Amino acid sequence: MQLNFDSYCISPIQPKDGWKICNFVVANEDRLKRYFPKTLEQNLTPDLANIFVAKKVKQFENKGEFLFTLKTNDSNQLVGLIYIKKLNWTKKEGEFAYCIGYEYEGKGITTKAIKILSNHAFDTLNLKTLQIIVHPSNKPSIKVAENCNFTWIKTLEKEHTPPGEKPLDMELYELYNEME
Repeated sequence: MQLNFDSYCISPIQPKDGWKICNFVVANEDRLKRYFPKTLEQNLTPDLANIFVAKKVKQFENKGEFLFTLKTNDSNQLVGLIYIKKLNWTKKEGEFAYCIGYEYEGKGITTKAIKILSNHAFDTLNLKTLQIIVHPSNKPSIKVAENCNFTWIKTLEKEHTPPGEKPLDMELYELYNEME
């Protein structure tokens, strides 16, 4: 499966992605350390990244969690990661988590990717509810949620604890599959 838009492609995590993910997280360490600390720490070296990728490929195959890579079509450079995680197959819901590299921020790439993957989640995975949980200071991520028609639901108190910080309140946004 590969989903293309503009000059980018969205693909499921592949065994060969270890080096690219390592390079991506190291280059974007400051962006990832607060909200993606586990992804960061599990990909700081190529060996760690290969272990991470093998685990994520298996989770993808077992429908436990879906990690997608966002790459350029021309150079195949990894520009972002998008998770569909915290899957509840009984309630048919999942949560998006996403990050994009410094030089690709603010270009609408993440918004387009989330719209495409929302359709995929509804049409192929048969999910009914998608969530985005974001800190109120993360204006670009809030903009992605709003541009993708997610609705603010409520504040989740002490939802996320970044490394070395006190728990943070986060904002919950949801999108529902209207096609029944």
